Formats: sequence, structure tokens, C-alpha cells
Amino acid sequence: MNRRNFTQSTLIAGMGIASVPNIFSQSVVIAPHKFNLMYAPHLGMFKHSAGDDPIDQLNFMADHGFTAFEDNGMITRTIAVQEKMAATMKKRNLTMGVFVAYKDFRNPTLASGKADDRKEFLRQIEASIPVAKRVNAKWVTVVPGTIDLKLVEDYQTANVIESLKQASAILEPHGIIMVLEPLNWYRNHAGLYLKESPQAFQICKAVNSPSCKILFDIYHQQIQEGNLIPNIDKCWDEIAYFQIGDNPGRKEPTTGEINYKNIFKYIHSRGFNGVLGMEHGNSIPDKAGEIAVINAYKNVDDFI
Repeated sequence: MNRRNFTQSTLIAGMGIASVPNIFSQSVVIAPHKFNLMYAPHLGMFKHSAGDDPIDQLNFMADHGFTAFEDNGMITRTIAVQEKMAATMKKRNLTMGVFVAYKDFRNPTLASGKADDRKEFLRQIEASIPVAKRVNAKWVTVVPGTIDLKLVEDYQTANVIESLKQASAILEPHGIIMVLEPLNWYRNHAGLYLKESPQAFQICKAVNSPSCKILFDIYHQQIQEGNLIPNIDKCWDEIAYFQIGDNPGRKEPTTGEINYKNIFKYIHSRGFNGVLGMEHGNSIPDKAGEIAVINAYKNVDDFI
């Protein structure tokens, strides 16, 4: 079965039609689901349904109503692949979400304030600009490294702020926004410098640039701090991007404890028109799991 026929079949299944003989014999067109927010799948999320080709995967996403896409590893792809993906996203009206511009999970690169570490950080920020332009990306992710156990926290914060100010000066003329992602210590990333939303809020206020904002990852912040909607509210002015994953398990919404329908209703009520990245796995394997992901988003998006 090719991708287009599978898409049609899965849409029928979602409508609860058990058997429809020859329904497509006269080119019947079923409109894709219309979501209230811009949820962004990633490559591999629908590979069993769409195949391994990234273009087929992008088309599958669009066929099912998704209007955005994110790819943490975009910067590692060849220019030819980036250009082909960009052309497909433009054709299918998919907004490009984040890719990772800088990350370090092992060293206190920005917190230490060392000149060589800052230089390398800024070099990678520079390198992200042509990629962002090539794929029409507005947002790039930054993970500032680990804490520095040899420095008082306030010195570390000052060092991070200075590096981000210099990076913002590079990005601002291009209209690109680096989004800082706080990551939880308790399950996934013990020892990273940036771990909580109030900390990210403080840093963004100090950097004071339209090119330095928060990536509020709901999965990570449920583990790290909880109190999700009040913290989103307090950080609202500095949030440019969201990412999604239920807890426990880091799978699609409805598989854990997070009330995503209420969270999405709140985000929508604030007029958010950006991207919400689906940075999670699938709770069920193979094609059945991929359709389960689509249906889960239809469920939690039904808040109006």
C-alpha cells in the first residue's frame, strides 16, 4: 500500500467506517483534520506509515492536518536534503520549528566563562544561521552546558548571560530566536546549568533581546517543578516555543499524568500562534502506534 492510499485508509478508520467499498474510485477527497494549535511532529514519528524518506514523512504529516514540523538534527543534514525538505514544507504549508544550534550535556561551557568555550559557542551560533535561512526556521535551540562546581552560582549566571548577549547580537539582524531549554535533573539530565523556568525567565530578562527566549518543555518542567499553567503564565512574556511529552514515559499526550487538554486550552486562550514540538516517543509500536499518536492529539486538541 502506498503512502497516499494508507493515509486515506487511516482517515476512514478514524471516522469509524469499517468497510467502504470503492469509496475512492471517483477521487473522493477527505480534508485533513484541522488542529487548533501548531503541533509539530519530527522525522521518524510516522516512519512505519510513511516510510523512511523524509519527504514522504512530511507529506504524511500534512495529510493528517499537522501544520508544523521540527527536526533537532536538521543542521547535520546535507544541504541538498535541507533544500528538498524546505521546498516540501513550503508546498505543504508546514511551519519549520526548532533545530538544535548548540548543546553540551557534559561540560560547563557557558557557565565557566572561559574564552575558548564562548568562542566555540558563538561559532556554532554563526553556523546555524545559513541553515535556518535555508529551511525557513525562526527558532533554534540552545542548551548552555552543565553547572561549574568551582564557581558560585551568581558568577555562572553572569557568564551565561554575557555569552547569550553576544549570541543575540549575532542573531538579531537575521530575525532568528535562540530558545533556551530548561531540562529536568531528576530523570534525564542531572547537572545541567539550566533546569527551571524561573531561572530561564531571569536570564532572558537580563539578556533583554528578542533573539533570546524560552523553550518551555512541558515534559521536563512537569518533572522539575510542576505547577505548569501558573509557571507558563509567569514566564509568558519570554516563552517563544513549547515542546510536548507526557510523564511518566515521555510519550504522546493521554499516556501519563499531564492534563494536556487543559494546558493546550490555556495556551490557545493566550493567543499563542507559535509551534508546539512533539518531542516524545510513541507508546505503541508500528503503524498502530502512529495512528494512536494522531488520535491522541485530536483528543487533547478538542478544547473549544
